[in-house]
Amino acid sequence: MAKAARRKPMAEINVVPYIDVTLVLLVIFMVTAPMMTQGINVDLPDAASGPLSVSENELTLVVSVKADSTYYINVGDEEQSVALELIGERAAKIIQANPDIKVLVEGDQALNYGVVVNLMNVLQQAGAGSVGLITEPPG
Repeated sequence: MAKAARRKPMAEINVVPYIDVTLVLLVIFMVTAPMMTQGINVDLPDAASGPLSVSENELTLVVSVKADSTYYINVGDEEQSVALELIGERAAKIIQANPDIKVLVEGDQALNYGVVVNLMNVLQQAGAGSVGLITEPPG
């Protein structure tokens, strides 16, 4: 009876396994994060311009045009060319759901100027207040 009276309940938690699991998850996220980038490979024109200020919680819609005048919109993982009329419809739905979204155009430098202007016109008719252009810094 004297032995049972001396034992007290143990009220501590061993946190070492939790730290191990956390470090493993951190390594997994660090390795997989660079693989999650997506986009269309476009040869952007060089321009001396400053970077846009885009916060992490701010949404952006990027529409790309390749040198062969094929259009792409960054929705999901699809990398299929989309007709210009469908880009207008899809952009209108996205802009309607997110009115504060930034709309950016990524056009190949070999493109005719009219193709980019026509795309910007379609995006503005879809409800985009302003359409920005993506360029690469010179050099």
